Amino acid sequence: MKDQYSLFVGRWQPLTDGHKWLFNQRLKEGKKVCIAVRDVAPSENQPWTADEVIQNIKEEMYFEVTEDKVIIIKIPDIESINYGRGVGYDVIEHVPPENIKQISATKVRKKMREDGKL
Repeated sequence: MKDQYSLFVGRWQPLTDGHKWLFNQRLKEGKKVCIAVRDVAPSENQPWTADEVIQNIKEEMYFEVTEDKVIIIKIPDIESINYGRGVGYDVIEHVPPENIKQISATKVRKKMREDGKL
């Protein structure tokens, strides 16, 4: 049987500890992870291209990528995720603890601008 992956779809701008916490919920269960990066046009709220985001994730999660635990793909921008009955996979919500829930990529970008890093 081919490898199966837990799929995560997002912009990941930038990749935060909250995002990594989310991926690690599946990785610590021995699951492989597919990170789908939405190909959105750069803007004030999304300052990086999808290719730049992919490169950042590869650097931040180098071990997991090189160990074939994580793959990263670029997908078109989407407006919804849809499924039918009996699709053969689970839809899983991971509820983070408060310290992780407080992490905000918007706040991270704001701080990066204040620090002259963006």
